Amino acid sequence: MTANTENDLTALRKIGEIVAIARDEMLSAVKPGITTAELDAIADKVFAKYGARSAPRCEYHFPGTTCISLNDVAAHGIPSKRVIKEGDLVNVDVSAELNGYYGDTGATVVVAPAPELKKNVCECSRIALEKSHRERESRDENQPDRPGD
Repeated sequence: MTANTENDLTALRKIGEIVAIARDEMLSAVKPGITTAELDAIADKVFAKYGARSAPRCEYHFPGTTCISLNDVAAHGIPSKRVIKEGDLVNVDVSAELNGYYGDTGATVVVAPAPELKKNVCECSRIALEKSHRERESRDENQPDRPGD
């Protein structure tokens, strides 16, 4: 989608804030003993509070509100009764729709105590993401305005 109006930007910011709230609440709840279904229910409550709908559920009939992947599951893990344990690598992928606008975010954490390798994977990923953001911002600052902007 291209944001063409101030209304588009406002709507995108709003759904972006909603998915970020859901992501952060889910990550705060990650601990040994919680199931991926219980984490998923957190996002469901956040979406309901703000009137948003799960994008995977609406668009693809996904069985969960969010995608939660553990350890060797690369992406799009289905929330279930699977219990999170110490040392697990937990990825949450949160996307939602509100009034025709979509937001998507995600993050990965390691449940403490964490093996050094898993902590390093998360740290390297975070550094790469931050570097890509800095490079993009630098590139954007050096680009002349496009015709029609």
